Amino acid sequence: MTPEAVSPLSEGIDAIRAAGGEAFKYCYQCGKCDTVCPWSRVTRFSMRNVVRQAAFGLPEVEGRDIWRCTTCGFCPDRCPRGVGTVDVTRSFRRIASEYGICPDSVHTVKASLGAEGNPLREARSHRADWAAGLDVKPFTEGMEMLYFPGCYPSYDARVKKVAVATATILKSAGVDFGILGTRESCCGESIRKTGDEALFKRLARENIKAFIDGGVHRILVNSPHCYHTFKNEYPEFNVHFEVTHVSQYLSELIEQGRLKLSKELPRTVTYHDPCYLGRHNGVYDEPRAVLARVPGLHLVEMAETRRNSFCCGGGGGGIWMETAKGERLADLRLAQARETGAGVLVTACPYCITNFEESRLALGESADIEIRDITEVIAESL
Repeated sequence: MTPEAVSPLSEGIDAIRAAGGEAFKYCYQCGKCDTVCPWSRVTRFSMRNVVRQAAFGLPEVEGRDIWRCTTCGFCPDRCPRGVGTVDVTRSFRRIASEYGICPDSVHTVKASLGAEGNPLREARSHRADWAAGLDVKPFTEGMEMLYFPGCYPSYDARVKKVAVATATILKSAGVDFGILGTRESCCGESIRKTGDEALFKRLARENIKAFIDGGVHRILVNSPHCYHTFKNEYPEFNVHFEVTHVSQYLSELIEQGRLKLSKELPRTVTYHDPCYLGRHNGVYDEPRAVLARVPGLHLVEMAETRRNSFCCGGGGGGIWMETAKGERLADLRLAQARETGAGVLVTACPYCITNFEESRLALGESADIEIRDITEVIAESL
């Protein structure tokens, strides 16, 4: 069922503190988190109110509020007291999840992840269908790179083009790579942020087993969410893999002279920094360095960029939740992109691609801008 309200009693507050909420006692209610929160542009949502509930055990938090947070990282990045406000969201959601409370759409996602290892209700047996006709090999020990496309590039009709572009680039550069195919499961990052710790651990262990059994050392990903969880969360299981986001690897291949960009693309583009690539992991320079090497391409920056990049709304499970018209964060970001005069909005995240494409279609002529992943731009310039 979709929750209307969560009313934590004293034991609930204790559980939240045990799950990471103890730091919230340091909050002195300055309101900085409310000021920087993307939701403040479209609603009266208050992260400070959510933090107050966790810290002081006040009687009620509106159920909808605990599902709004996209875990974009703005508030902990700007908090003067170092309060981990993303953690409070996870804490509340984890308690709610233990009681079976979450939005209906997340219930559906959980069932799909449990049965097929992906959130899109697609059969695991079709996970590598995107690679048909591309001569992409199964990963075997000793290969240079495991390419882990992730769920949306494996199944979503639009985002499959990102996986195809990535494989095309790798083959052009002579990279010895392979994929796990049906042995690949969702990284689990987003379901963890919705509060289902048990399902996250199950998915993580499935992937870790596949990595170890296959002799994997280096993993290439398209999704910043896969990048973040493999790099920062899987080490909780006492494993360490070298994880590379595709934007970083493109820069590496170009600098090594393995990837040649020769086709001129006389386009004006603007680049959107995904939250989990930028604010959470500090990857800002490599995507821009790659785009700067495309002949004829002119890169312009949006008003809010790099550390200040505005969230698309997809993180924290937001990609799976219904958002009311007038509250879509991606709509605001598209407007910012159009203000630059660019004809193309480039990003490096499957969630961002999905949200921007949906907003572009919903807005019609008022959002007349092309949405591209960085791999699609580079593949076109080969």
